[in-house]
Amino acid sequence: MKNKNAYAARALAIHKKLGGKLSVTPKANLLTREDWSTLYTPGVGAVSSHLALHPEDARVYTMRKNTVAVISDGTAVLGLGNIGPIAALPVMEGKAVIFKEMADIDAIPLVLDEKDPKKIVEIIRALAPTFGGINLEDFSAPHCFDIEQALVDTLNIPVMHDDQHGTAIVVLAGLMNAAKVVKKKMTSMHVVIVGAGAAGTAIAKLLFAAGLTNVTVADSQGPLSTKRIGLTGYKRELAKTTNPDKFMMLTDAVTGADVLVGVSGPGTITAAMIKTMAPDSIVFALANPIPEIMPDEAQKAGACIVATGRSDFPNQINNALAFPGIFRGALDKKITKITTETKLAVAKAIAGMIKNPTAEEIIPSVMQEGLTRTVARAVK
Repeated sequence: MKNKNAYAARALAIHKKLGGKLSVTPKANLLTREDWSTLYTPGVGAVSSHLALHPEDARVYTMRKNTVAVISDGTAVLGLGNIGPIAALPVMEGKAVIFKEMADIDAIPLVLDEKDPKKIVEIIRALAPTFGGINLEDFSAPHCFDIEQALVDTLNIPVMHDDQHGTAIVVLAGLMNAAKVVKKKMTSMHVVIVGAGAAGTAIAKLLFAAGLTNVTVADSQGPLSTKRIGLTGYKRELAKTTNPDKFMMLTDAVTGADVLVGVSGPGTITAAMIKTMAPDSIVFALANPIPEIMPDEAQKAGACIVATGRSDFPNQINNALAFPGIFRGALDKKITKITTETKLAVAKAIAGMIKNPTAEEIIPSVMQEGLTRTVARAVK
């Protein structure tokens, strides 16, 4: 494992040298006059005239068949927070590289200097004819929920907010295998989620869809509960379905819990908390680049299985396990909606790639052969 400062220095040097991670490469070259006349004017006029009459054929005649927009407003970048669209661009470039390397999808990073959710929806709707899918990234809660839902309702191409659903899918996949390792029934586990933003909300909802019933979600003020005064919006709704024991203190909620999932920030999970968990406890500390608690500290406190969002530790809960294959499958099968059933099927497929899970391997590597194909096949 390299020192994080070494990675930072190397990343800055490489990005500076390359000038970003992406370039545009044409599929045909303009080498002759005939090339120019065929690929551009006058030949291209025939393609445009055809599409004016048959817009559905854009998947055949244009890049739309295999192109996804990776879009962010920079309000919730990694674990860095609201750092703005320009600072978000390297992350969007990175996601585009992952799309290409893992699924051979041409992804275009777009960062928006706009914070009004209604205007963001209008902008993305206006851009949608160019793309075969929309991958939303690093939009903060609560406006991320409204933005995604408005786009899902009105566009005829797949739309997915990866911070919500990619994270939830991979967490569920990891939990499926972790339950096998500790020999507990997953649906009977008590799960506490530290972080009530986009990821925490989506994880809770997908765990419910997978059959779990005892899930508590906490924000910076403590567990969401119908007894808490002042809860509004999506947190108030989430409180109605979570925290059945009505815990008011996070320490109380964690005591005896089987699983602790962090999707918040550094320091929000402590060794003292882990020591109070049930035997054979499972800790997913997923904040990036610095997790809620470092794996060695969590293990010393008694955690049986530890996962993070980082590639330099075992059990990386990485959205890249899911989103490239999901969009590959959706594009190939002309699927326009990514449903809860799809998310559950993908989680099961990812978990199934580990035939004999252990505490050090509950989730496949992003470099595991056949990963993208397996996920794409699971997309319904």
